[in-house]
Amino acid sequence: MAVSNTSSISLSASDRLIAGAIALLIGAFLVFGAGLANSATLHDTAHDTRHSYGFPCH
Repeated sequence: MAVSNTSSISLSASDRLIAGAIALLIGAFLVFGAGLANSATLHDTAHDTRHSYGFPCH
């Protein structure tokens, strides 16, 4: 018989606000970073990432 224990941590409102603000900043950086980047740069990054995972692409 499997027994699982769960625990929860109660965060204060200020901790949740800080975590939300950090998530918002990271998300905005990713969206605007990808949106304003040169398309060749994005293609080359995706291409290199694909190779680093071992997937052939040509």
